[in-house]
Amino acid sequence: MSQSKTTAATTETQPSTRRLARKVGWEAMLAVLLVVAIVGGSFLNQDFLSAANWTNLLANFVEIALMALPLSLIVITNEIDLSVASTLGLSSSLLGLLWDAKVPMVFALIICLLAGALCGALNGFLIVRFRLPSLAVTIGTLALFRGFAYILLGDRAVADFPPEYTAFGIGVIPGTFIPAPFGIFIVLTIIFWVVLHHSTTGRSLYAVGGNQTAALFSGVRLARLKMLLFITSGVISALAGIVYTFRFSSSRADNGTGFELSAIAAVFLGGVTVQGGKGTITGVVLSLLLIGIINNVLTLADVANEILRIVTGSLLIISVLLPNVIASTRERWWLMQRQREISRLGAASMTK
Repeated sequence: MSQSKTTAATTETQPSTRRLARKVGWEAMLAVLLVVAIVGGSFLNQDFLSAANWTNLLANFVEIALMALPLSLIVITNEIDLSVASTLGLSSSLLGLLWDAKVPMVFALIICLLAGALCGALNGFLIVRFRLPSLAVTIGTLALFRGFAYILLGDRAVADFPPEYTAFGIGVIPGTFIPAPFGIFIVLTIIFWVVLHHSTTGRSLYAVGGNQTAALFSGVRLARLKMLLFITSGVISALAGIVYTFRFSSSRADNGTGFELSAIAAVFLGGVTVQGGKGTITGVVLSLLLIGIINNVLTLADVANEILRIVTGSLLIISVLLPNVIASTRERWWLMQRQREISRLGAASMTK
């Protein structure tokens, strides 16, 4: 009796143990790669470890990092948002237009965030109300929002923003080398980490990504959850547009073009799978740092922008391909173990 209880308990704990090992394994691999990248960067360039370079390194991917946080949650629910960079561009253009029209900066910022919420709400409405695939919807809104950005500003740029706001964009947190906008990312990372890993909402997100029908029948309010996710993504993408505008002191319609690929690469490389239901905020943060360091090392080595795009594309392919190769290899190994176990039990029963 006690032996059967022990066997049952062992069987119950095996899946959770495997999940924990898989999660820790992927994040541990990212951490090792991060250390290798830091050590390699310090050998390749003597300025790599300087505080000024790290300020520049962190500032250069803060907008992508901001957009990657809500995008991680969306991908976990087996959806995607490709319009994040276009929302950034629209927010930047709107900010420039409002400031050019002498609208007080505080009101201009609020309007930009509301515009981002509307962009996210449009995505969510089309996906939830008409049950359209998020890939198709957000490809369409990617072009739509970028088009609106060009309608607002055309080819011109607005650059005369108040010094106190541009100082925030290029400043650092007092007493540190951390860029001030990166402080926003740190605060949001903590919030998203708590929501995803220590709340009912987080468990619902994993449930939706694992099996949407089962989650629906278990009481998860699917439509509301997805609407909130896309609205959050829109608001934070608009915030990234504000940060980008103040960091470069320039509002242009083409700001942030192509950033969606880097954000998606960071999410997938962080262990969030294309099929949904898996992934952690810790993994995404590690992958963001890894991509940022690789880009910084290549930039210090005077590598051309075209090569940086090739590196980003390669990381995107590897981040999608590698987890699937590991999962299929693990599955084959597990099936082989099961077949051996069944054969052993069959041989033992024949002997008796």
